[in-house]
Amino acid sequence: QVQLVESGGGLVQAGGSLRLSCAASGRTDSSRAMGWFRQAPGKEREFVATITWTVGRTDYADSVKGRFTISRDNAKNTVYLQMNSLKPEDTAVYYCAAAMMFFPGRIWSQYPYWGQGTQVTVSS
Repeated sequence: QVQLVESGGGLVQAGGSLRLSCAASGRTDSSRAMGWFRQAPGKEREFVATITWTVGRTDYADSVKGRFTISRDNAKNTVYLQMNSLKPEDTAVYYCAAAMMFFPGRIWSQYPYWGQGTQVTVSS
């Protein structure tokens, strides 16, 4: 089992920045990659970014590419999502997820472990 706890969400004006953190505990040695997803009210869960623990290979949704940066601190078992130039359409609950495979991609079902989510609200 892997436990995930997100933090760092909040209310920010359009154009502002936030940094989300996701601390992993438990059987972290079994996790090969981490991802961030988001879900806005009335919408489906959406892939945001993913990173592998070993080589730090990353992938981003087109909607956040160039604005968001995913990174990891292996010593702290923590993954971050730096969000810059935020837009009102970025408003959502952001979830951290852990995958057991090296390249889980953008499919949420490839990530068996999830955090509780953290709310991000961007005002216009």
